[in-house]
Amino acid sequence: MSDTKEFKADSLEKVRNAVNVCTMCGFCKSVCPSFKSIGWDSALSRGRIVLTYGLLTGDLEPDESVVRNMYTCTTCADCVRRCPSKVDIVDIIELCRADLVKAGHILPKHKAMCENILETGNPFGEKVSREEALGRKPHKAKVGYFAGCTATYRSKETARATMSILDKMGVDFTTLDELCCGSVMQRVGWSQDDVTDLMRKNVEAIKAQGVETLVLSCAGCYRMFKHEYPKYVDVPFEVLHITEFLADKDLKLKPMDGVVATYHDPCHLGRHCGVYDAPRAVIAKIPGLEFKEMEFNGKTSHCCGGGGGVRSAYPEEAMDIASTRLDEASFAKVLITCCPFCVNNLSAATGERDIQVRDLVELIDELMV
Repeated sequence: MSDTKEFKADSLEKVRNAVNVCTMCGFCKSVCPSFKSIGWDSALSRGRIVLTYGLLTGDLEPDESVVRNMYTCTTCADCVRRCPSKVDIVDIIELCRADLVKAGHILPKHKAMCENILETGNPFGEKVSREEALGRKPHKAKVGYFAGCTATYRSKETARATMSILDKMGVDFTTLDELCCGSVMQRVGWSQDDVTDLMRKNVEAIKAQGVETLVLSCAGCYRMFKHEYPKYVDVPFEVLHITEFLADKDLKLKPMDGVVATYHDPCHLGRHCGVYDAPRAVIAKIPGLEFKEMEFNGKTSHCCGGGGGVRSAYPEEAMDIASTRLDEASFAKVLITCCPFCVNNLSAATGERDIQVRDLVELIDELMV
């Protein structure tokens, strides 16, 4: 898991004051998904603050237990919402991860994914081109569709449904000569120089097609283009999640009479980007559907457990978190969401439950007349 490099808290120095602001009040305890699964304060936001402070001061060595606790965080940001001291805990954790990686303390699965991205442009190591995988050749168009790695190579139905919807609407759109958006690398603490290089290449590929509006169906990719890319590169085009693109469109949909459905807010789309209304506006267009919110929704929505690199490195914890979320949706026959990571992690945990987990674009495509 690690080399013999000396640990230096280079990135953590940026947050020395923020680390000291935490009052250890424990408000984060009621919302932290990994704490609910693991049950130890070291796997809780305030516990991780203590760990980062110990690493910062040199009182702690970055041993296996420290690394594990820093990487069981899903980066859902519910602790940030709950924190009365306004500590941006997710930023602190990601900066700590960056120092850990720099010192050679990187989990094998995370290292393999990042190396795959550098070699093949995607975390799965797939050598099939995006053009071949999506079945579309990029061309000049004002609307561009950034499919993302998961929808291109794993959850292919999400990309197919998104393109089908745009086709049915008569939108002249182009796919792109895209690389991984960089979210995987950034979340696990990989070199920002490598991430920024991906950002530049993606923006150049998008600009080369004359795109004025970029549409994305992956919440993680959307967050990157909306919030992370502008910190490092110029983004000279509009960035929309597919639900924002569809929210004010007149969609002709077949009814879902008598079906009870609910909606799970992806953390990257919701708390990180503030997109809550658009998906619900699209769902509201489905005739006959009986929509009911879960108790924890919108800003208070609980995490699915699939983000922050947790599912790849700690699948059992990811399943525990997903099971808790599914229990909260037990009244529904269909759990709708807008993120392939959420769909995959929640679907894997359904077990014997009588519930379907669906990506909203897949559902809308099926219902379009």
